[in-house]
Parts: sequence; C-alpha cells; structure tokens
Amino acid sequence: MIIGYARTSTVEQQAGFEAQFRDLQAHGCDKIFSEQVSSVNSQRLQLEQAMDFAREGDVLVVTRLDRLARSIANLTQIVASLENKKVGLRILDMSIDTNTPTGRLLINLVGSIAQFEREIMLARQREGIAKAKDKGLFKGRAPTARRKSDFVMQLIADGKKPTDIAKELNIGRSSVYRIIAEHDNQSTAG
Repeated sequence: MIIGYARTSTVEQQAGFEAQFRDLQAHGCDKIFSEQVSSVNSQRLQLEQAMDFAREGDVLVVTRLDRLARSIANLTQIVASLENKKVGLRILDMSIDTNTPTGRLLINLVGSIAQFEREIMLARQREGIAKAKDKGLFKGRAPTARRKSDFVMQLIADGKKPTDIAKELNIGRSSVYRIIAEHDNQSTAG
C-alpha cells in the first residue's frame, strides 16, 4: 500500500496543502494522512497514525523532506522506525526511495549534509552573538511568558486558575506562578 502524508504549518497555507494532496494522489497514494500543524511546536498525530498504519511492504510518501522531518535526529528516528517495520520512504521532490540501495545512500547523505549545514549555521550564530555581546548590542530574547504578564494578571483578577491560564495563553504553569509572585513582590515593595 502507498501511504501519503501531507502537512503545512498553518491553515493559511491552503495552496501548499492542496498541492501536496494533488502530488500524493498523482503518485498513487491509496490513503493520505494530513494535518496543519507546526513541526516544531506541535505533536504530529497524523504522522504518528500514518506510521502506525503502515505495514511491512508499504511505502510512506511525502512531497518534500521538510514536510516530514524537523531535524536530522527526527529524520533518523523516522527512517529507523520505518525500516524496523520494513516500510519504505519516498520523498518525491528529491526522487529518494529508501527501498533502493541508492535511496538509502541518498537519505543518509542528505541527512548528513543537513546536519553539517545546521552545525555551521549555529557556530556562525554563536560567533555573531559573542561579537554583539562584546559590543553591548545583544540583550537576548525577551522572555515569552513575561510579555504576557498583564494578560495573566487580568485573568487572575477574573478568577481563572493558573492551570487554565497557562493553557489559554500557551505558557508554562510555572511561568504563571512566577508572574503572580513577581506581581505580589512588586505590590509589597511599592
């Protein structure tokens, strides 16, 4: 069985989503799993279901590598999981098919090159940050939860519980408690 997997990061990417469906159907996919979630911050339930659904001899097909894996470690994990089930992987835009010796070689080469590029990019980023710090220009990323302090305190005033606030604002529960404690400290100090 040929199983397709389509993903976009947001629902606004409808044209890309439709293009993936078109390409997967044209490739002869018998079943297509799809979702519109970020690969970075979200659990990809449909990908997990597609991989669970696949049986020995099946092939999982994606249109592009970035629709499947978020990192080389993630790619390696997915490929290993599929190999353990004796399920092949096809990446259409790169003409990679892990059912062939050349495909297995290419997936490893592509993964290794991607890992190398990422490490080079991170090294340059660290160098740039170090230079910016030396010049006093780098302050770091503003804490995400602290930017929502006013919202947290408003929701507390409205009687909401910290766990519910954390879910609503998509921040950690400990961040909610930290914001409350900082607010209480400022109130008693002032």
